Amino acid sequence: MASFPEKLNEQVAYEFAASQQYVAIAVWFDAETLPLLAAHFYRQALEERNHALMLVQYLLDADHEVVIPAVEAPTTTFGDAREPVALALDQEKRVTEQIAELARVAREENDLVGEQFMHWFLQEQREEVASMSTLLSVVERASESNILLAEDYLARNPVGDQGEAANAPPAAGGAL
Repeated sequence: MASFPEKLNEQVAYEFAASQQYVAIAVWFDAETLPLLAAHFYRQALEERNHALMLVQYLLDADHEVVIPAVEAPTTTFGDAREPVALALDQEKRVTEQIAELARVAREENDLVGEQFMHWFLQEQREEVASMSTLLSVVERASESNILLAEDYLARNPVGDQGEAANAPPAAGGAL
């Protein structure tokens, strides 16, 4: 079984892959002239990149090897506005499972510092799944009549924490 630091390095790959997927989704929405949905996913891409860099910083601080991995190409084509948001929700659910596994491994290894570090990510994932579920519901309802209603919703109701989390762990490279 992989150790906590090894699993953290794996998670770096998952977070960078999530970032790339969100860039691809944002670009798709940009091409569809849905700028607020695009902006939401560009922010999500930066947030996921920062999550990867938070893991990197933890590994550096704990004097563990850091492995910056290659990632698979993201999905870039979608049939309608619902598909990319549904993909994003599935991705957030998968990441939540990965983070829970990391916390479990840290606990099993009696790495209390590592387990505590993962608690912030668990809270973040709860927010991510909830906000993406909300966005999917809005897009599904808007798609029934006019997808621009989703843009209107986002203009009036920011979804998620907008990438702002005061208690977030430090990311490698500082506040990039």
